[in-house]
Amino acid sequence: MRAKWVAWAGVALVTGCGTARAPIVPAAVKAPVKVARCVLRFPDVRAGAAARTRLLRDISRYLRGRPGRIVYAAHDLVTGVSLGQGAHAHDMITASGAKVDIVMALLAGRTGGMDEGERDLAARMITESDNGAADAMWSRVGGSGGMSAFYNRVGLRETTPGPSRFWGGTNTSPADRIRLLKVLVRGGKGLGAADRRLVLGLMGQVLKDQAWGVSAAARPGDRVALKNGWTPRPFIHNTWAVTSYGRVVGPGRDLLLSVQTDRQPGEGTGIQTIEGVARMIGARLDALAPTTARPCPANPSA
Repeated sequence: MRAKWVAWAGVALVTGCGTARAPIVPAAVKAPVKVARCVLRFPDVRAGAAARTRLLRDISRYLRGRPGRIVYAAHDLVTGVSLGQGAHAHDMITASGAKVDIVMALLAGRTGGMDEGERDLAARMITESDNGAADAMWSRVGGSGGMSAFYNRVGLRETTPGPSRFWGGTNTSPADRIRLLKVLVRGGKGLGAADRRLVLGLMGQVLKDQAWGVSAAARPGDRVALKNGWTPRPFIHNTWAVTSYGRVVGPGRDLLLSVQTDRQPGEGTGIQTIEGVARMIGARLDALAPTTARPCPANPSA
């Protein structure tokens, strides 16, 4: 009987374990699904035109209060926005601004690029604005005759090389500076990609004390490639010619900008004027090509 009782107890024990309530496992809770809102963006032509009018008015007002003659041109390759004042004034002296032209002319006439000595001359010309290097390179491109051929080749109809050995006497317009920059950025006209990278790279390495001018249009983080020119003009009432042109690249913009001045009372005054114009354009460029958002059609196939 004792053995039978133990056997029944064992059955009862097993049965009790088998009928225990299983632990409750909480069901996985799915995160709410976020549905992307469909939005279409369109150019706001009216707002852009109004912003352009205001900017041109404000720059004109600023320039009326500055001495000498000031002309400028700007073009953004991303939005296509262009603006300027006196952009086709083609009697503006470039001074050292012509040094980029000289290097480009040499490259355009070569199939194998420059040798080591010429690369050194080019670097000194653009990054340091070395006049001796420019004299040597001017001779290699054939002086004013060689430069005339180069300007015709790249379509700079408003640029005239300096006479004889005086490369600094080259005259140009803001519009032609923009055309020159477009050749550097987009290519063609006999300049290969390596040539363009070389020149733009040097323009991006200008010595800090010479990196003034159109660089004032840059936002934090933008990349700048530029060349400036400055020269006293003793035969024109002891005034100065001061110029700056270049490229400012950053998110949403690829700005080409040229500001040229002459009859300035001093170099510093010209620099201040150029940077005033550049700063206004750089700060307000985005407003010239605004967009407006609209929800997508509820049933686009209807």
